[in-house]
Amino acid sequence: MNSNKEITALLRLIDDPDSEVYDTVASKLLHYGKEIIPNLEQLWEVTEDEDVQERIESLIHRVHFQDLQRDFLDWSNTKHPDLLRGAILVARYQFPDLNVPAILAQFDQIRRNVWLELNSYLSPLEQVNVFSSILYNYYKLQGHELTDRDPKYFFINQVLESKQGNPYTIGIIFLALCDILDIPIFAVDVPRQFIFAYMDTLFSFLSPDSEVRQIQFFVDPLNGMVYMQSDVEAYLKKINAGDSEQYFAPVPARRIIYKMLEDLSLCYRYRREEQKADEIQQLMSLLGEE
Repeated sequence: MNSNKEITALLRLIDDPDSEVYDTVASKLLHYGKEIIPNLEQLWEVTEDEDVQERIESLIHRVHFQDLQRDFLDWSNTKHPDLLRGAILVARYQFPDLNVPAILAQFDQIRRNVWLELNSYLSPLEQVNVFSSILYNYYKLQGHELTDRDPKYFFINQVLESKQGNPYTIGIIFLALCDILDIPIFAVDVPRQFIFAYMDTLFSFLSPDSEVRQIQFFVDPLNGMVYMQSDVEAYLKKINAGDSEQYFAPVPARRIIYKMLEDLSLCYRYRREEQKADEIQQLMSLLGEE
């Protein structure tokens, strides 16, 4: 606990009925960042006035959110943002004291189990079958459509605990495993869907420095189901989306997390939790996506 005299004086003014005084006090306390949280928590414990407790809780949340915004911006500004780390940041919105090492340890255990079943002789479909067998049969991950509109499916720590997730959280586990195990599976930007494509990289003898990615098949992260190119083209035709090549280009990590936050914001809007929806949109604005 910080015993700074200014902090002590500011804490005494948290219950001031004048809103302008309180706003000034709050602004100065927020300037201290996370180091002020133990002081606020201790004050909450000895405060009986529920209105003042709500003020303290609001301040603690604002401190955590301020810290999360900085971390989101740092993550977005890295050259190659790590997708799993991005999902952990999303979870920290709801769980600011999230045990990140525990999440990474759980992920690494899944990685080891997948790695033990892979070998260089497996075909692409057999590789996907290994992933699906371990994720959906051994670990019993169960996917829920985004229409379920339950925020808990967006937080990767809850997904690893409950084995219940949505296309983003289960999909990010799938993609992060593929990345670390050098399996060429990438998210693609098919409208109204979050699906993956297995892409072979082809090189030309005439232009050895150039490369072309060729899609072999698509994978649904909700259940591991495999689709062919003709299936996806039929879907695009059905929704009048055309066959634009943009739908088949790999989606970068920033875009995936942006889309994840976008759907989480819509989820909060649906539940009429407007403040949370607005804060999620603030996080979206830090990612530089449109």
